[in-house]
Amino acid sequence: MPRFEWSSVGTGPLPDELRAPHPARLPTTTPGYDVIIAAHETAIVNGESGYLDPVTGLFAMTAAYLWERGECCDSGCRHCPYVSRT
Repeated sequence: MPRFEWSSVGTGPLPDELRAPHPARLPTTTPGYDVIIAAHETAIVNGESGYLDPVTGLFAMTAAYLWERGECCDSGCRHCPYVSRT
């Protein structure tokens, strides 16, 4: 069972437990993990839809932006808040 009400998806702020990427999408052993997480948090705090990955230079959307979209697009987004956590 999810830790949040699905009826609230996209209608309020991103639940704190969904701010960190699912380990299957970004393992903690990933080189540069800490700077990637810092860039993600900075983008969320600044209300930006994404950030440039400090390791690869690719654009990554934030979990908050993806949450506001209201559903998963099945593109394998690093910070997808809809990946099952159970």
